[in-house]
Amino acid sequence: MSELPKSRITLPAGSWSTIVAYLAERFPAISATEWSGRMARGLVDDGKVPLGPEAPFQAGMAVFYRREVEAEPRIPFEETLVHVDDDLVVADKPHFLPVMPAGAYVEETLSVRLARKLGNPDLVALHRLDRATAGLVVFSARPSSRDAYTRLFRERRIEKTYEALAPPLPGLTFPCIHESRLERGEPFFRMREVPGEPNSRTLIDVISRGEGRWLYRLTPVTGRKHQLRVHMAALGAPIDGDVFYPALRDEAPGFTEPLCLLARELRFTDPLSGHEQVFRSPREWGGSAKMPFPPPRVPG
Repeated sequence: MSELPKSRITLPAGSWSTIVAYLAERFPAISATEWSGRMARGLVDDGKVPLGPEAPFQAGMAVFYRREVEAEPRIPFEETLVHVDDDLVVADKPHFLPVMPAGAYVEETLSVRLARKLGNPDLVALHRLDRATAGLVVFSARPSSRDAYTRLFRERRIEKTYEALAPPLPGLTFPCIHESRLERGEPFFRMREVPGEPNSRTLIDVISRGEGRWLYRLTPVTGRKHQLRVHMAALGAPIDGDVFYPALRDEAPGFTEPLCLLARELRFTDPLSGHEQVFRSPREWGGSAKMPFPPPRVPG
C-alpha cells in the first residue's frame, strides 16, 4: 500500500513545550492524547523522520501529519478513470464522494482513493467539484509539470460543460445567458444573488425536453461557488435534488436522491504538447429525478 499525501503545518513562534501541546491547541477538536497516539504510530513526522509524543516544539519547523476520522462512513459508489498519463489523471467522480479530505471524510474521498489505486502520493486535484456533483475532476500526476496545468485553471483557459435535470422553462428562448452578482449568503455555505455589477455568468441551453423535466447544458463563463445551482434556481428551475437552493432543506437520508448535476466535458489546449484535449464523462442519464443514472454496482 503506497503512502498517501500528508498535511503540512509550519510551527509558529511560541512557548509550547512540545509539538503535541501546540497541535492540541491549534486543533482543539483533537485531544493531546489523540495526537500522542498518532505520533506513537508514526503518523506525524518532519518530512523524513517520525516525531515521537515527546518531541520538543521548535518554531519554524515543518510538521507533516495525516488526518484520521473514526468510523468514517463508506460511500457506496465508485469512481471511473477516464484518462491516465505521466502528467494528468482524469477521473469521473460519483455523487456524494468528496474530492479532498474534509470534515467526516478522509479515506472516502476521490483524491485518497486515486492515490491508493494508482500508487501515486503526488496526485493533486487541479480543481474541485461539490460533493453533491458528479463528473470529471482533473489531477496533476507529478510535481514537475504541475504549474503548467495549474495555470490553465487559474487563467480560466479550460472550457467546462455541465448537464442538469430541472423543471421546464418554456417562457425562455434558448440558448440564453444568465448573469448576476453572487455573494456569500446564510448559512455561510450558501450563495445568494444581490444587486450590483454581475460577477457571474452562465450560458444555458436545452438538450432535450421531457414532459416534466428538461435536460439542460450549462456552460459557466465564470466560476463562482454554486453558480450553476443559484442561476438555475433564480430562473425558476432549481436542479433536481438540490437541498441548498432555492431554499435550504434537510438532506435526503442515505444516497437515494443525488443532485442531478454532472460535469460532462472538459476541453483545453495541452500546455505541454499543444494538442487539444477533450475529456467526457461516460455517465448516461437514466431520466429519473431521484436516481439520474443507473444505480452503480455496490461493492459487497
